[in-house]
Amino acid sequence: MKATGPITVADYMREVLTNPVTGYYMHRDVIGDKGDFITSPEVGQLFGEMVAIWLFSEWQKVGSPNPLQLVELGPGRGSLSEDLLRVFAKFGAANLVSLHLVELSPHLGRLQAQRLCGDTTKENEPNSVENHYRSGTSLHGTPVFWYHRLQDVPQYFSCVVANEFFDALPVHKFQKTEAGWREILIDIDPNDENKFKYVISRGETLASRLFIKKTECRNHLEVSPESAVIIQHIVDRLEEDGGIALLADYGHNGTNTDTFRAFKRHQLWDPLVEPGTADLTADVDFSCLKDAAGDRVVTFGPVSQREFLINMGIEVRLEMLLKSCKPELKDRLVTGYHLMVDKEKMGDRFKFFALFPSVLKEHLKKFPVAGFHN
Repeated sequence: MKATGPITVADYMREVLTNPVTGYYMHRDVIGDKGDFITSPEVGQLFGEMVAIWLFSEWQKVGSPNPLQLVELGPGRGSLSEDLLRVFAKFGAANLVSLHLVELSPHLGRLQAQRLCGDTTKENEPNSVENHYRSGTSLHGTPVFWYHRLQDVPQYFSCVVANEFFDALPVHKFQKTEAGWREILIDIDPNDENKFKYVISRGETLASRLFIKKTECRNHLEVSPESAVIIQHIVDRLEEDGGIALLADYGHNGTNTDTFRAFKRHQLWDPLVEPGTADLTADVDFSCLKDAAGDRVVTFGPVSQREFLINMGIEVRLEMLLKSCKPELKDRLVTGYHLMVDKEKMGDRFKFFALFPSVLKEHLKKFPVAGFHN
């Protein structure tokens, strides 16, 4: 910044989170009690089971295309993928599926490999002609592959899942002023060169010209072009190869404004303080994802996590587990359930959003999508 001047919030997020050497996600375990945040799959098995049942059910409704690829974007520690494989194995489909994980972090990739495959994974040489950089076999006998990009995943029918993935993608921030829209940038504090501060761009920027609609009525705006690009890659895949996508994240439907923040040790933290030591995040704007998806897909939601999980039968599953589990696990199950569905916890803030190829439009009228209808 000393040499080039202020940078966009998007560039700041990208550098802080995914720099190969110093990036927050790249070299340490950031999820769970000892990390900075927790995700629903880490709370317990209920979340992953409901997602797995949804995927299995919707896959069956469209004729159980074979082979089936389960694709997870940003798999964290691998908890959700582990639940998906366990449920598909329980339904007798372990030999029909393969698991494909899109993961940039070498550290998280190793955690996922150990969790899902034990010591059976093999890492490819950097000059390998293979699109994946790691492969192995799960404890259920399912082939598992790791990639840096969704575009590298083989082109077959896929169930694409992304839980708390889009919230970590870079956002541009804009402020409406008397002179028009201006971009919020990050610069070195002139009073202390070890600190950063927000500044307003002097004039329009390329991003402010490209990404703000003339009809926009909010005074503050966050836009994630990278999210739109990834949604378009997902839509390409669903349209060309068939498939289903289910996204879960905290977000809104085009109403929220200033949501960029950081979490450190499970507490809110100033995103500009000690960059690289805290998670940076912004609420997902599902209305932007819908716009990016266009009319090539049919979308459902966003609906609250509470509504989706209850519609999927999480209460019935909880009762079943409580009857059969060890006494010491009961409190953990009940606490995890409330954390996921209570309105004041994750229940309302987190949303579910589904995408189907538009060729299924009439089919979906006959066979309503689970979880998104009362």
